[in-house]
Amino acid sequence: MTLALTHAHGDRITVAHEATGTELFAYVYRPEAAWEAPKPYLHPVRTLSGGLVTDYRPNDHRWHKGLQLTASHLSGQNLWGGNTYVHGEGYVALPERIGSMAHVAFEEVAAADGRAVIAERLTWHPYDGGLWAEEERRIEVSDVDPRAGSWSLTWTSAVTNRRREPLRFGSPTTHGRPAAGYTGLFWRGPRAFRDGRVFTAEADGGDLMGSQAPWLAYVGEHDGRDGHATVVFEHAPANDHAGEKGTHPAHWFVRSDPFAAVAPSWAFHEELVLDPGETLSRGYRVTIADGAWDREQVTAHLDRHTW
Repeated sequence: MTLALTHAHGDRITVAHEATGTELFAYVYRPEAAWEAPKPYLHPVRTLSGGLVTDYRPNDHRWHKGLQLTASHLSGQNLWGGNTYVHGEGYVALPERIGSMAHVAFEEVAAADGRAVIAERLTWHPYDGGLWAEEERRIEVSDVDPRAGSWSLTWTSAVTNRRREPLRFGSPTTHGRPAAGYTGLFWRGPRAFRDGRVFTAEADGGDLMGSQAPWLAYVGEHDGRDGHATVVFEHAPANDHAGEKGTHPAHWFVRSDPFAAVAPSWAFHEELVLDPGETLSRGYRVTIADGAWDREQVTAHLDRHTW
């Protein structure tokens, strides 16, 4: 279960599973086009057998890049990329609102004992380049299981407000567009995954947009090769909770048409306000598996691999 890590300095870090020779993912931190709100991202992401489960710069949304942390509406700025949603006007080209997330340094880049770790410091900026936030990010690969054909990636981020006023995390939905509450960790699936199967522990299929659940699974079928892949997204138990015991404040942004996308939104219906000097901490686990898993398989896997 040995993992191999390769660092092309100034560009990307790749993690591969040596037994299969599969590159599990590339973490790209080289800045890209300003219009696309430059930020690090993971792409390509693959199953153990090499099946692709992410898309990159699709023609409908050039700023969709694999798996990345985003902020679609942040105190009037757009760290998501592309046009900005304005109530009553729709999506408008406002380049003066496009911000960025910038790599500062790596605290740890290592692979040993079947695990790989990328620990990074980043800064968040509005269009004018000012410092709005500092982030400590940790991406860790674990639970590589060739028999099950799966592996897991844990993503944790701690974002600290460095402004003298609150940071207001929002979404198109908080600004007036229904069912568009995307912000936070965002996954764009391959074009072949359109019309895939989506389910949670409580619901199978149907409209899960804006729903709440501790985990959500997406099953898609590959182009160019036979078979399916399953991607399971989980909230970390350490994430903040609200309301009744066991409920989670995040709502799922999920689409299978016209494209495959999932985000455990930070601000689906209401803005999230981060006061000066305060830190927002969130963690997620993403399991990537070969095959079309059903609810029983997902549940059994999560029971075996607790946080």
